[in-house]
Amino acid sequence: MKDILLVDGYNMIGAWPELRDMKEKDFELARDRLVEMMAEYQAFTGFKVYVIFDAHMVEGIGKTYHNFRVDVIYTRKNETADERIEKLVHQLKRIDTRIHVATSDFTEQSLIFGSGALRKSARELLIEIESTEKGIDKEVQNTRKQQRSTNLQLKDEILEIFEKWRRER
Repeated sequence: MKDILLVDGYNMIGAWPELRDMKEKDFELARDRLVEMMAEYQAFTGFKVYVIFDAHMVEGIGKTYHNFRVDVIYTRKNETADERIEKLVHQLKRIDTRIHVATSDFTEQSLIFGSGALRKSARELLIEIESTEKGIDKEVQNTRKQQRSTNLQLKDEILEIFEKWRRER
């Protein structure tokens, strides 16, 4: 079963504390950070992620970009992110696909649920993102431990000497 996640971008930016604070200083940076977070989520979970932004405050209206392997969609003029998400749900819905929609817009959640998609609130997705970040950190630590391990049992002093030699090269 293939999983797809459609994210209402400005809804997440307005709901997540880190992005909400960032948006006050630099709106574009907040958008970029959201896409970066969703790329990590996509890489860790295997979900195909689309981030949809309303057309306001954006050049290149009506375009789709690929950032960090995430599809970033800016709606057309006079089209809301909610409308684009509804269209995407209908376009992407197949028997072998589960579609999840992340938004805290209650009306949109009801429409999406009625279309057969699964809904996630901004809070639920943020909790999943935080869990994903912890999972990534754990995998990195495990990989480092595996890379450091050898069949030889060496004392810490010897390991420090070898590490010093390695860095001097």
